Amino acid sequence: MKVIEHIEAATEPLISFEIIPPQRGGRLDSLLGLIEDLAQFNPPFVDITSHAAEVIYEETATGLQKRIKRKRPGTMGICALIQNKYNIDAVPHVLCEGFTRQETEDYLIELHYLGIDNVLAVRGDDSGYQKPLEHGRSRNFHASNLIAQIADMNKGVFLEELLDAYPTDFCIGSAAYPEKHFEAPNLAADVGWVKAKVDAGASYVVTQMFFDNAHFYRLVEECRRQEVTVPIIPGLKTLTSKRQLKSIPSTFHCEIPVALADAASAAPDDQVRDVGVAWAVEQTRDLLDHGVPAVHFYVMGNSRAVGAIIPQLGM
Repeated sequence: MKVIEHIEAATEPLISFEIIPPQRGGRLDSLLGLIEDLAQFNPPFVDITSHAAEVIYEETATGLQKRIKRKRPGTMGICALIQNKYNIDAVPHVLCEGFTRQETEDYLIELHYLGIDNVLAVRGDDSGYQKPLEHGRSRNFHASNLIAQIADMNKGVFLEELLDAYPTDFCIGSAAYPEKHFEAPNLAADVGWVKAKVDAGASYVVTQMFFDNAHFYRLVEECRRQEVTVPIIPGLKTLTSKRQLKSIPSTFHCEIPVALADAASAAPDDQVRDVGVAWAVEQTRDLLDHGVPAVHFYVMGNSRAVGAIIPQLGM
């Protein structure tokens, strides 16, 4: 079932999650436990991140050696597991960065054969590794280009002209940044890119994490002003350690409010998670009071925080 169909059929706000594949060669035991923990909350869909190859420098006997490596393969296999073992719709991420258009088409065909109805199309972070371009333009440079490619496949249009090409039927999700993307000059310009993605074929939007709902409400207001009318799902992350006071702003370019940062800094290390959970509960309640269609939790590899949040929401 498609994400947009879940949203349209829902009589109350939905809860969804985002998880990350294990490190290369890692065991599935912890991932299976995580999925089982999340399954008890009856999520209609779960996102699985995807990771491009990246440049790694390793010390060897002959000095530093440059290697190209994917640290977290397995997105497709996890999608098949979630759909077939747990009967939860899987939403694999599809990236521009690190993949050619041909590789993207192959990946989407594989997903289609697995019966996966949904994808989240994003540009992805710069991994430091770019494959050589063929014919001047063999990869998608922007998420809107990637979405257009997926939308073309939904019409039976592939990179090569094929006789009797069988169309795919993906529901395409896209991303937005409540505090604007760090490369954008302002929020209005950034929402212009959101509109371009919706115009290209995206059916819904999931936001990057944020900790101040005012940012989300400004994003929604600007989206509606620019006639972006698709559902906009807020994405939330729970602060669980003091280390994240630096790593989250640095990695995700989002602000941690003074009240939350001060409370987390003052708390003993083993109580920071409790501070983050309390903040996330109030943040989620406010979003639900404002009528959001769903709430998307960035769980990644640990369900402890959301396991404490959701029972307090009565959902």
